[in-house]
Amino acid sequence: MTRILLVDDDAPLLRALRINLTARRYEVTTATDGTTALTLAARTPPDLAIVDLGLPDLDGVTVVEGLRGWTRIPIIVLSARDTESAKVDALDAGADDYITKPFGMNELLARIRAALRRATPADTGPAVVAVGDLTIDLAAKRLTTSAGHDLRLTPTEWHLLEILARHPGKLVSHRQLLHEVWGPAYDTETNYLRVHFANLRRKIEPDPARPRYLVTEPGIGYRLTLG
Repeated sequence: MTRILLVDDDAPLLRALRINLTARRYEVTTATDGTTALTLAARTPPDLAIVDLGLPDLDGVTVVEGLRGWTRIPIIVLSARDTESAKVDALDAGADDYITKPFGMNELLARIRAALRRATPADTGPAVVAVGDLTIDLAAKRLTTSAGHDLRLTPTEWHLLEILARHPGKLVSHRQLLHEVWGPAYDTETNYLRVHFANLRRKIEPDPARPRYLVTEPGIGYRLTLG
């Protein structure tokens, strides 16, 4: 049964959506705020998420970013915000589709079916990755020590670590890292990677000169080892 996560603080709408989707044999989990949504998604990864932007604690765009940090599942934004900038922000954050309220149930169901058809197998990876004494929480975008202390990373450092954490133990090429973080125009700028990985190692490696976690494959790329 396909699992759908519904995130909206409008209780009547949430109830109506749950009833309609359950009647069509979807397994539905609901959340009325962003923090609960990210926690539920990490605990039981959904196959698709429907997210409102106007949540009481986190902006819906932040929830989309939190989900997209560790999963490739389809994300549909359902919002009363109808400006072009709101739509661009949500899509740039990683949403796959955007539906403006009010909407028709048949349209939503059709968008869900289309999004699930486009989804690829194994779209969901681990939300939390343990690396030695460190914990990488991809949903919350936090890197913590075993003592519970946060390690502060720059946005670029986090993005690089996040990409490797989505593929633990696997080699990620220079080209893929550069393309995802800086864009296709920077596919050959490997010096960018050297600088930022040197900074990352100083923050997370016990001995940056002899890295255990962020391993370089000379001339090819990097991998995150979990030892």
